[in-house]
Amino acid sequence: MRNTKKIKNIQSWSYIIIMGFFVLSFIDHRFGIFGLMCMGHPIYLSFKGHGKAHCSKVCPRGSFFGKFLPKISLNNPLPKSWRTTKVKNGVLILMISAFTAMMILKGRGFTEIATILFRMMFISFLIGILMGIIFKPRSWCQICPMGHGAHLIDQKFVNKEPEYSPVNSQNS
Repeated sequence: MRNTKKIKNIQSWSYIIIMGFFVLSFIDHRFGIFGLMCMGHPIYLSFKGHGKAHCSKVCPRGSFFGKFLPKISLNNPLPKSWRTTKVKNGVLILMISAFTAMMILKGRGFTEIATILFRMMFISFLIGILMGIIFKPRSWCQICPMGHGAHLIDQKFVNKEPEYSPVNSQNS
């Protein structure tokens, strides 16, 4: 069921969060563990009935792209084929697979896990910047695995339609 409690819009300044995350994580990779918050918050909000509110009101990455990339973006539209559910599912599966593989290969301790999270966040951030320069500034947001995951959760678990419609009796 949709939650009616409003999520405060912090898009105007939340880019500071992602910048702080990267600065701290470059200094000490153990700060990469905070990447769990960036990855977990959209999922949490979706399960709470807010759908993709994280994307439009909170997301520090989207805030950064919206604040800094408009000046250098070529503003080309993202190809329609990239906005399909197949592509979004593919990006989500790719990110989950890469994360899982890195965890299996290197994720033995706290520092290693934090480093993996930092790398995943940084690589996807660089891809988002590249996409924002070539296409519109927030093009990454259209294929973002966390936004897509939040949408899937919202669709499948929170606001799902009944599998069948009760028959309305209109005989009266």
